[in-house]
Amino acid sequence: MSSLWKKSLLFSLVSVSLLAIPQRITAQTKSEIEPQAIALIKSMSDRLTATDSMTFTAVSTYESPSRLGPPLIYTTISEVTVQRPNQLKVITPGDGPANEFYYDGQTITAYSPAENLVAVADAPATLDAALKLAYDSAAIYFPFTDVIVSNPYQDIREGLQIAFVVGQSSVVGGTTTDIVAVANDSIFAQIWIGAEDKLPRMIRAVYRDDPSRLRHQVEFSDWQLDIPVSAGDFTSSEAKKATTIPFAPPEPPNSTSTDTTSPTQSE
Repeated sequence: MSSLWKKSLLFSLVSVSLLAIPQRITAQTKSEIEPQAIALIKSMSDRLTATDSMTFTAVSTYESPSRLGPPLIYTTISEVTVQRPNQLKVITPGDGPANEFYYDGQTITAYSPAENLVAVADAPATLDAALKLAYDSAAIYFPFTDVIVSNPYQDIREGLQIAFVVGQSSVVGGTTTDIVAVANDSIFAQIWIGAEDKLPRMIRAVYRDDPSRLRHQVEFSDWQLDIPVSAGDFTSSEAKKATTIPFAPPEPPNSTSTDTTSPTQSE
């Protein structure tokens, strides 16, 4: 058996396995939710909401269509700081345009240091409402939103139709994790949850209305819980000196190429 043939066979087996996932969901009953899966999601949510403050690193991976057919992969890294109930800082140095996001309980600041541009908006008094405002007004979305909201369990549980335990992994996050698969009308996702610390280690998702079945993934690391933070952590003196622009969705790029431009944080 040639090496090329072996590789082709392996690719075919993997492809069949991946394609079987959405088919399995379709073949399930309208609502099939395993209590053990719900218990794992609830334990993760309880662990996150029990903390007054937290920091973590999120590496997000996006697939994007290419002219050749198979998708290209882009990544961003974000350093995240949360102070409950109403403060958030997200520093994203790359890949793609560097950007900074600050929410101090009163205002939202979106800052692009390289361009020296800043957009500021009055903000509601809770983090959940501020995240919604940022998305509705300026198309700013973070792929780790479900981890930082006030009640992650409620966010995941709403509209849930499928939830089952896949098994355990000793590879992801440098620790043993429990793997849960969930699905609703719009998304199929897998969540890797630390077996001991109950912290999310990875989330991998496919949107069901996406004909290309592009995959989105977030890996979590460097978790620190209940650490001291100050009000100054959620503002930027440099952003205050930048040129102000409207708090609105970014304008489409001039180029229509999908091969050379990395997606921005808001995408």
